[in-house]
Amino acid sequence: MTSNWFAWALLSAGFAALTAIFAKIGLEGVNSDFATLIRTVVILIVLAGFVWATGAISDPRQLSFKTLVFLVASGLATGASWVCYFRALKVGEASKVAPVDKFSLVLVAVFAFLFLGERPVPREWLGIALVGAGVVLLAWKR
Repeated sequence: MTSNWFAWALLSAGFAALTAIFAKIGLEGVNSDFATLIRTVVILIVLAGFVWATGAISDPRQLSFKTLVFLVASGLATGASWVCYFRALKVGEASKVAPVDKFSLVLVAVFAFLFLGERPVPREWLGIALVGAGVVLLAWKR
């Protein structure tokens, strides 16, 4: 299963859905930034244990400068995303916040086109556009 990207992506979607539900319940009576910190500490501990148990740890000094810069940038973007997501969940409905958060799918496709040279076929662009349309419908004031 390690090479089956689709299975891993489906598992990611399932866990992301649980994240929204668990976070919405857990945010009751707590500052969203503090809740994000607790979540991040848990992730750090779990991932450190996973990397250690699987023997995947290596010397970060052997990574290229470019790799380190982009992994740090990715970490900063992830942190910013989590802070914004938890703030949105604190005041909004999970059934609306989570789908709007998935507008990232549209942005990933556009950024991958612009910066990575990826070229989705028309059928894929249609699916991406439908996701974007769904976000617009969810955000539209009644």
